[in-house]
Amino acid sequence: MLTFPQFDPIALSIGPLSIHWYGIMYIIAFGGAWALASHRAKTDPGQWSGEQISDLVFYGALGAVLGGRFGSVIFYNFDRFLSDPIWLLRVWEGGMSFHGGLLGVLAAFYFYSKRINKEFFQVMDFVAPLVPFGLGAGRIGNFIGGELWGRPTDVAWGMVFPHVDQLARHPSQLYEFALEGVVLFVFLWIYSSKPRPRGAITGVFAIGYGCFRFFIEFFRQPDLDIGYVAFQWLTMGQLLSTPMILIGMFLVFRAYRGSAVSQ
Repeated sequence: MLTFPQFDPIALSIGPLSIHWYGIMYIIAFGGAWALASHRAKTDPGQWSGEQISDLVFYGALGAVLGGRFGSVIFYNFDRFLSDPIWLLRVWEGGMSFHGGLLGVLAAFYFYSKRINKEFFQVMDFVAPLVPFGLGAGRIGNFIGGELWGRPTDVAWGMVFPHVDQLARHPSQLYEFALEGVVLFVFLWIYSSKPRPRGAITGVFAIGYGCFRFFIEFFRQPDLDIGYVAFQWLTMGQLLSTPMILIGMFLVFRAYRGSAVSQ
């Protein structure tokens, strides 16, 4: 049995300036996305300029942060928002929804694709392999913040989160880091290394994330203020992931019936 190390949420203090671990994870996520996007652009010269890559990361960051925060409010914490509206702005305290962030990113890239005269799925297929890197950084941030802990367990690597209780629990944040971050990144990076029908890479990402998230929810403690949403086992995360899987399957099916190749 392991014990959660109780990290200080502030990584570094310089005078009145405090740098939170969440902020560092955001920097790693978006900085890594920029580096990976720049590398991908070099493998297909002439398709993406350096300025477009920078704008791409900016739009993605804006959509992810705004969408993630609003998604957290709508899907998981609406009562908290009503009692403390300023909480919406305190992003360093945690509280981001991937599914809300995904909707924000989709909206941001839709407008960006129109601006640069590229097809929406051409943009999304370019971006999709970069997303798991940011997801992995985010899950490490969740672990450091001691949030989104798992259900009680008797496995040897069960971890006690003293700020929760004295029960050994699944370190589900690390499971998500491993599957949604590392495994999904490696698979998508390899899959996208060759030309694929337009929309296929986006579809494979949606299927991969949706399936991994649905599976890990069986080990993650349901949100206390929501619990199970149906059947005494279905969580909000699983409910939101199901449309992702279905849409991803549709995109892959449609992509391989067509002929356009993403670049």
